[in-house]
Amino acid sequence: MPPFQKFGPTLALFSLLAAGTSTLAAAPKEAPFKLHDTWRLGGDGSWDYMTVDSQAHILYIARLDRVMLVDTQTGKLITEIGGLQHVHGVAFDAEGKVGYISDGGAGTVLVFDRATYQILATIPAGKNPDAILYELTQRRVFVFNGISHDATVIDATTNQVIATFPIPGKPEFSVTDGVGNIFVNIEETSSVLRIDAATLKIAATWPLTPGKGPSGLAIDREHHRLFSVCDNDRVAILDSQTGKIIAAPAIGEGADAVAYDPRHNLVFSSNGESGTISVLHPAASGYTVLQTLHTKLGARTMAVDYSTGDVYTVSATLGPKPPASPSNPKRRPAILPGTFVILVFSR
Repeated sequence: MPPFQKFGPTLALFSLLAAGTSTLAAAPKEAPFKLHDTWRLGGDGSWDYMTVDSQAHILYIARLDRVMLVDTQTGKLITEIGGLQHVHGVAFDAEGKVGYISDGGAGTVLVFDRATYQILATIPAGKNPDAILYELTQRRVFVFNGISHDATVIDATTNQVIATFPIPGKPEFSVTDGVGNIFVNIEETSSVLRIDAATLKIAATWPLTPGKGPSGLAIDREHHRLFSVCDNDRVAILDSQTGKIIAAPAIGEGADAVAYDPRHNLVFSSNGESGTISVLHPAASGYTVLQTLHTKLGARTMAVDYSTGDVYTVSATLGPKPPASPSNPKRRPAILPGTFVILVFSR
């Protein structure tokens, strides 16, 4: 890692902030990132969301018909939760006891024990349950159904569905601010919804312009910022209290996931079409790209370990990309068997 003093303007800015300027504009002390390790795990099947259990040092990866659990200290496969049809994502409760899996193919949410990895309950959801989260203030699990355009709400104490409410469009990723608000991207209208977790009402709809076609969504709870990566190679950054657009910096092509590291005040966008990760940080003019990491083509999803600051992305060796069609404009290339890898980036 280069000495911090080489970044003269950044150091000067940080000194001013340490003297009392708002921490929102603070530049990170530690950069740049480098490829630290490559874990070659192989196995067939595509991939979707990735989630880190920092306390248990486990990386969860959705792999079509199963969830892979990888030890982040060794890079070794711990186990797999199998028997699924088309898994999308994993969420955790606040107590560290159970997790929740959205199985889009089966139209269900599975509850599993985080100590034994055994399935505890299977709960019906809508058509193609996709993004999933645990909301602390109401102790509820929200899963957003991509085909039926609605959300299933589950009481985490009873594992029973307590409500289903419509979503105006196809929901993409979702996050919560920890104080009773849920935010979800809507692809067709290029907007983000704010949902009241207690009343289950849509409290606001905010346009993401100039962002178009949102997918991944992340949140900076302390500074009230939402980060929505979009198909037109921008990340729309808006105020999570007012919906006002703060900035929309350019990122790499084909972004599908975005993450925020509150410890280091950094934003990460994984760009599968360009094979990069854009690392952004707040600056006086908005948000700027601090670094562009080279990954692999197809590395479109990502996770950040908030306890270490490590960044994980996955891909494989890909075949030729098939031509797009009106019914499937985002066709993905074939995955060559046994080539699946996890890339680990560290400071």
